[in-house]
Amino acid sequence: MRAGAFSEAAVWESVGRGWRQLQGSFRDLGFSVEWHDFTTEKELDWSASFHPSGVEICLNLSGRAAVQAGNRRLELVPETAGFYFQTGAQLKGRRAGGDRHRFLTVELSARFLALHIEPKESGLSSQVRDFLNGQSANGVSSQIRLSLEHQQLVTSLSRPPVAAAAQRMWFHAKALEIASAFLYQPEAEAELFCHRHHRRNHERVQKVIALLRENLAESLSLEEIGRRAGCSQFYLSRIFSQEMGRSIFQYLKALRMERAAQLLAEKKMNVTQVALEVGYTSPSHFSATFHETYGCCPGLYPLNPLGTESNGRT
Repeated sequence: MRAGAFSEAAVWESVGRGWRQLQGSFRDLGFSVEWHDFTTEKELDWSASFHPSGVEICLNLSGRAAVQAGNRRLELVPETAGFYFQTGAQLKGRRAGGDRHRFLTVELSARFLALHIEPKESGLSSQVRDFLNGQSANGVSSQIRLSLEHQQLVTSLSRPPVAAAAQRMWFHAKALEIASAFLYQPEAEAELFCHRHHRRNHERVQKVIALLRENLAESLSLEEIGRRAGCSQFYLSRIFSQEMGRSIFQYLKALRMERAAQLLAEKKMNVTQVALEVGYTSPSHFSATFHETYGCCPGLYPLNPLGTESNGRT
């Protein structure tokens, strides 16, 4: 496949304005920063959107997805990230049907990376090093948790704080910032220090998130959540807030509003039915919370189409 002939625009035709390029050009500048916000009823094959001879970093705010490279698999769940690369059309990617997918991708060509990265650099991911040295044809990273700072960075990209003429330079710097955050491994000492303890806490937090998703319509007590996660409610509250940047019940409210928005967009239920479906017995309380989250009454959602037109060039 010739790099000059490649375009991912056709892959996103089905989501319309749910895909847009924020800045860059993979072909001409070596980087492309793209935003996605859409809901698809059926599973979406997004394999053909992966550029040949490039590394793609995905910062996944919501929606479930997976990227497969041989027997290695990167699972992307809400508020996680990862990277993947290929020298041809070898990766397989799927996005789950029925989910609202909100994610940012930063696509970096091998030429762009070679200008900014020395493969011998200490701390560089071994997979990226092998890719740049031509020793690996494809691969995926491990799942990386998105910190609150990472999520704030994604938000900032939709509102560049510079003049329009300076945005290409600004996005170029942001692409490098994201690459530095996700393509390098932690220092060995930090990786070893309390590694098992942090891993266990992360697993507990992920278990809580799964519980919340499975029980949106129920009001589990903090004590019950702690019991199911295998630790005290007080300790669980602390590690959850540290890892996710918000309390358990703030996170639950966000999940409920996300699901409510999805149901309202499908227009198969009225407002009262949606409220009950996501655990609100009071329609007025639900409406107030929805308005606080999305800036409009649930009966009027969605007000506008998602995103803006893409120029179709990546």
